[in-house]
Amino acid sequence: MSIHPSDIDRLERGVASALHDSWRFLLIEGVVLALLGAAAIIIPPIATLAVEIILGWLFLMSGLLGLIMTYMMRHAPGFWWSLLSAVLALAAGVMLIGWPVSGAVSLTLLLIFFFIMEGVATIMYALEHKRELSGRWGFMLASGVVDLVLAAIIYAGLPGTAAWAIGLLVGINMLFGGFALIALALHARHIAA
Repeated sequence: MSIHPSDIDRLERGVASALHDSWRFLLIEGVVLALLGAAAIIIPPIATLAVEIILGWLFLMSGLLGLIMTYMMRHAPGFWWSLLSAVLALAAGVMLIGWPVSGAVSLTLLLIFFFIMEGVATIMYALEHKRELSGRWGFMLASGVVDLVLAAIIYAGLPGTAAWAIGLLVGINMLFGGFALIALALHARHIAA
């Protein structure tokens, strides 16, 4: 199967048109993300606490739903594993909500993993945009590299940095991600549809 040059042109025009049509949404998302990131940078201990409590509630709700679903499907295979999973989620939720500060180191390790995965995904996203010639991909690439650098910084400072690192690093990640989306949106605004 061969690719005809007109197919490539049509694909490039389709990508350009889609970016141009959605530039406002990218801009709004970028501005909101940058503002939330700035707030987290200004008050990192509160942002760390907020992240831990939100995760605690997510685990708690997940565990409750898991218990309900496990009970409703109690005759299905894997009942005991499903029950164990639900109980673990409940326990994690209760621990994070009841004692959020003690969960900081564990969540910091989870955050390191997140930044590594986010960094790789963002770099791949940037390279995909480069291949499609959609412009401003360099900002997305920089955002992915920043994520990888943040993962290294947070790992190097353990355990002392756990109290404030989550809020600060999530804020930096959100700020750079917001700026990258703003740059992409402003570029997409001027693409000929």
